[in-house]
Amino acid sequence: MRKFLPITLISALFMLSSCNSYNRVLKSTDYDYKYEVAKECYMAGQYTRSYQLLEELYMAMKGSDRGEESLFMLSMCYYNLRDYETAAMYLERYVKSYPKGEYTELARFYCGRASFLQSPDPRLDQSPTYTALTQLQDFLEFYPYSELREDVNDMIYELQNRLVQKEYDSAKLYYNMGGYIGNCFYGGSNYEACIITAENALKTFPYTRMREDLYMLILRSRYQLAQRSVIEKSEERFQQTIDEYFGFKNEFPNSKYMKEADQIFKHSSSKVKLDKNIQEQLSSK
Repeated sequence: MRKFLPITLISALFMLSSCNSYNRVLKSTDYDYKYEVAKECYMAGQYTRSYQLLEELYMAMKGSDRGEESLFMLSMCYYNLRDYETAAMYLERYVKSYPKGEYTELARFYCGRASFLQSPDPRLDQSPTYTALTQLQDFLEFYPYSELREDVNDMIYELQNRLVQKEYDSAKLYYNMGGYIGNCFYGGSNYEACIITAENALKTFPYTRMREDLYMLILRSRYQLAQRSVIEKSEERFQQTIDEYFGFKNEFPNSKYMKEADQIFKHSSSKVKLDKNIQEQLSSK
């Protein structure tokens, strides 16, 4: 991939030596000269000065090699200034304008990374996270053997974990609401909602680092649901809790939650035997 070439124009360096000189560059109508100055500013890390010139140049030189490079440098000026929203906008524009351009791979990568850096706290709306995931997954489709693929995969994994965290927080909220029925307008219970939310998260993101926490939340919810059930349903639900326990123990034999899980299993097993006795007594009358 072509690198930015160093500038050797002594006059460009001279003109950058003062604010007045830079203002004269801004007012200049010599686009080629302004381009050289903008590039020198970019290479020197003077991104604010550079983008002020490039905003005009990338349109004036559109369709040329310098126009293409100007648009990419403009995007990266905003990226380096941490204005990720504007950077992503210009990087997307670069990809649309130059789909087979010299910097298209980098533009797709930094567009995804700019969106990644805008991904909010899991407690907030995750629309930017989904946008970033789409852009990064698209990058891997276009460049499956890119040298940047490991960085992209790391970002995808981190974004997925943010989405899982949001689902875990939702499931935990249902669990904490417990037996409260004020929000159960269409039947069911908070424990059932917790189970469904956690199970859906595991189906969508099976390799999440929160897999153990989600499974434990399901086990707790099944246990609490069974405890609050009428006799006709309690045996079946305690049996489901026991089945959930064995699945959990199989996958996480050294879990930090194992002591709690064992207690749930022990109590559920005793309840299944007790409920069977009660059912037998009722049926004999």
